[in-house]
Amino acid sequence: MSNRSPTHTPDYFHQPSKARGLIVIMFCVVITLEYSTPPPYVFGYLYIGAVLLADSRLSRANRIQVTAIAISLTMLNLVIPGVEPINFATLINRLIAVIALVVTSWLSDRNRQFEQAIAQQQLKLQTQEHLNHVREDFASTLTHDLRTPLLGAIETLKAFQQGKFGTVTATQRRVLEIMARSHQASLQLVETLLDVYRNDTEGLKLQRKPVDLRTLADEAAAMLTELAAARRVHLRLRCGESDFRQSFWVNGDVLQLRRVFVNLLENGINHSLRGGKVEIVITHTDTSHVVKVIDSGRGITSDELPLLFERFYQGHGDRQTKGSGLGLYLTRQIVEAHGGTIWAENGSSQGAVFGFCLPALVPAASAS
Repeated sequence: MSNRSPTHTPDYFHQPSKARGLIVIMFCVVITLEYSTPPPYVFGYLYIGAVLLADSRLSRANRIQVTAIAISLTMLNLVIPGVEPINFATLINRLIAVIALVVTSWLSDRNRQFEQAIAQQQLKLQTQEHLNHVREDFASTLTHDLRTPLLGAIETLKAFQQGKFGTVTATQRRVLEIMARSHQASLQLVETLLDVYRNDTEGLKLQRKPVDLRTLADEAAAMLTELAAARRVHLRLRCGESDFRQSFWVNGDVLQLRRVFVNLLENGINHSLRGGKVEIVITHTDTSHVVKVIDSGRGITSDELPLLFERFYQGHGDRQTKGSGLGLYLTRQIVEAHGGTIWAENGSSQGAVFGFCLPALVPAASAS
């Protein structure tokens, strides 16, 4: 947008009629100086003010006209009033003044084009930002409104399963279990959407305290035992090269970090082949703890690797199962909010590795 703000420039400059009047006055002053002095005295440079004013307040055609008139008057002074003969030095001075007028006009035109392009780009960005806010507000409101009927439907299904509306046959019980799982999955998706939008707009608020990553890994594995069994995937947890119990303390939010383990484990289970395994490997360095979730799937294509943790990215390779594209994005949000890093890579032989690194809690703090 133009830097010529109306708060710093008198209003009459912004009116074309006022600007034309001011340009005429400028021309009269310069013409008086030019034609009342000998040709060696060059005042044509002063026409630059009129050219700049025409460019900023009038149309491009008007600026070209003003520039052409200024050039003509500058050169015409060589022969009018004709009181002195024309010499080479005088001609060169006049030509230099003409070149200055042409260059000024051209640069002014380019600057105006740049300003217009910047203004258009800023308008596009503002419009896009507004659309993004509207879209996110709509999605946030919609998911919030969906949560209530889903909770009601889940409670109703539980009541049916408990026989509060009459005897439930074995066939009906199986149908009710399928419906309950479907509603739970929908509720989980809605809550994930709410969390993503809330984190994007308000930031992730953490309730930090000392927490053991090994304990969280055990809890997450227990929560996904049924899913792993249904897909015939074996879960294993190990601490580096040792199977002995070790602790890996960090200063973090228990609920959020447990969600990280659940998301990565669920991702590994969904993409592992039947009869395969998913390993959680936890190691440590002097300053951090590293967690890797290793699956036995088909691996990740090279073009997918940079996009796995982007919002709504679902991928197009053989690994990807149908999903919302939000689980890994939310996982990245949580890890980065804890001051950690997250990444994905292909395994040494097959499958994929999803890992994250968190700052280790100093011994004195963990002991307290």
